[in-house]
Amino acid sequence: MIHEKSCGAAVCRMQDGKRLYLIETMVQGHVSLCKGHVEGSETEHETARREILEETGLQVEFVPGFRETIAYSPYEGCEKEVVFFLARCRSGLVKAQPEEVTSIAFLPLEEALERLTYEDDRRILKKAEAFLTSRGESE
Repeated sequence: MIHEKSCGAAVCRMQDGKRLYLIETMVQGHVSLCKGHVEGSETEHETARREILEETGLQVEFVPGFRETIAYSPYEGCEKEVVFFLARCRSGLVKAQPEEVTSIAFLPLEEALERLTYEDDRRILKKAEAFLTSRGESE
């Protein structure tokens, strides 16, 4: 059995008093949260930070205390674990990595949930919103 691991984040930013979440349309056609494979001896946070920067051009800071995982089989004989953090944009101009990403959008929660392809990504985004709300970080 092959075991793969990826890390990423539900990335958010505030705009005009509303929280918006980053979603990516991938070259394969699906819409997802930002994530990618662990390389070498990277930590989970290092992988997530690198992938976000590579795929979007954005620098982020992680919100402490949020870590969620999903597991699935992308193909027969492979088990994959994806670790998601919650991150806020710090800086950078949004620029899609053309080899992997066709478009990037920051959308309100409900619109982002509608656009995401996979239920696991919707579950992560809902948990991220609930986490921020529980900390008193409302729109």
